[in-house]
Amino acid sequence: MNIPMKPELEQILLSRKIQPTAMRLLVLEELSRVNMAVSLNELEASFDKADRVTLYRSLKTFRKHKLVHSIEDGSGSLKYALCEEDCECKPEELHAHFHCNKCNATFCLKDYHLPVSGLPRRFVLEEMNLVLKGLCDACSA
Repeated sequence: MNIPMKPELEQILLSRKIQPTAMRLLVLEELSRVNMAVSLNELEASFDKADRVTLYRSLKTFRKHKLVHSIEDGSGSLKYALCEEDCECKPEELHAHFHCNKCNATFCLKDYHLPVSGLPRRFVLEEMNLVLKGLCDACSA
């Protein structure tokens, strides 16, 4: 994956109406670097000195402004991954995720969109989550 440069990272934040701060830029850079979803603990471990609360607030802000989406993969930790550039996190835009039972990595399967089916009257769909589980390509080799 090609990691954006600092001016591009600032532009990504500004395009989502997020005020760029040093920590937000670092978090966005790290999320751009990895090719899987990461938990708060994993993100914290990738920085020498980082305040956990500040990291959490950055992720919360990113989620509020639809820069990241969260995944409940059954591991007990909420994981976060970058959204596509034009994503609005609407149910019809949501995709499946894959959790590896061996290495515990969780990947976005962006080409596997979740089907939106008819719901009973007065039910309003707000979120969907589909996690497939098995072995990732590295673990199955």
